[in-house]
Amino acid sequence: MEQQELQSLVEKISVESFGKQFRHIASFNPRLRSTGGRYLLGTHNIEINKKYYEQLGVKELVGIIKHELCHYHLHLEGKGYQHRDQEFKRLLKKVGAPRFCAQLPDRPVKRTSKRILLYQCSKCQLSYRRKRSIDTSRYVCGKCRGKLTKIKEIILE
Repeated sequence: MEQQELQSLVEKISVESFGKQFRHIASFNPRLRSTGGRYLLGTHNIEINKKYYEQLGVKELVGIIKHELCHYHLHLEGKGYQHRDQEFKRLLKKVGAPRFCAQLPDRPVKRTSKRILLYQCSKCQLSYRRKRSIDTSRYVCGKCRGKLTKIKEIILE
């Protein structure tokens, strides 16, 4: 798919799903890495990650375009266009656009740490469960200001 085909597809989806014209530029941006697309507030243009089209097909591309068009139309109307806004969420549901794009198959899945660190206060015996380690020379118990000591590390599978 070339830039001109993308432009005409975005214009077609805008008219069919939103009933409004798309009057700006839609293009592929090869520098996008971790997102399917983006709407640029300053220029009102839409940029799409071509890898999503190549690896996941037209269906995923249409979903990304609809998502970016939600940002586009709401911003131009002066309504809430950000992900957290209720108007944005309602429009996504109305046009059948995904809130997030799928994971690319060639990107490694980021794994979160499956460990829990247990600390205990030497004065009041209060226990603390943490995912990240605490510098015990800098931090003290929040209840009595006693010294914290690392009790054990639990690794979950």
